[in-house]
Amino acid sequence: MTYDENPQPTAQVAKHPIYPMLVPFPIVCFMGALATDIACCVTAQMMWADFSAWLLLIGVIMGLLAAVAGAIDVFGNRLIRTQTPAWPHMLGNLLVLLLSAFNAFVHTRDAWTSIVPTGLILSVIVVLILPVTGWLGWEMGYRRGVGAAR
Repeated sequence: MTYDENPQPTAQVAKHPIYPMLVPFPIVCFMGALATDIACCVTAQMMWADFSAWLLLIGVIMGLLAAVAGAIDVFGNRLIRTQTPAWPHMLGNLLVLLLSAFNAFVHTRDAWTSIVPTGLILSVIVVLILPVTGWLGWEMGYRRGVGAAR
């Protein structure tokens, strides 16, 4: 595939793909939720549980926006759909989003029971999945040229 044949995303603004602009927000929120879950377990202060709940809510909302932009790209361009990492990347990120949405509901309980053990376990699982889906996204963008300028 030459530089001129790089698959271009369908969802873009001024030739800049929207999906990579949105993805960092849920990643940081979900990692922050794990950090605040751990802080709550260590200190037993309810403030950390509140922070986790807010981070999860914001992460899920931003993740949904990123999922919409990503789906538009995947289903809008056959060249992106045929990339080997595209489907595992998309399915892994959907799993992260579903687990985080469930975790957001778990975090609506009483402060301690919202985190120990279910909330903490879900946060750990999500943060362990993120490097895999991130590597797959990196593979598409930097090795396969998806979204690279022409």
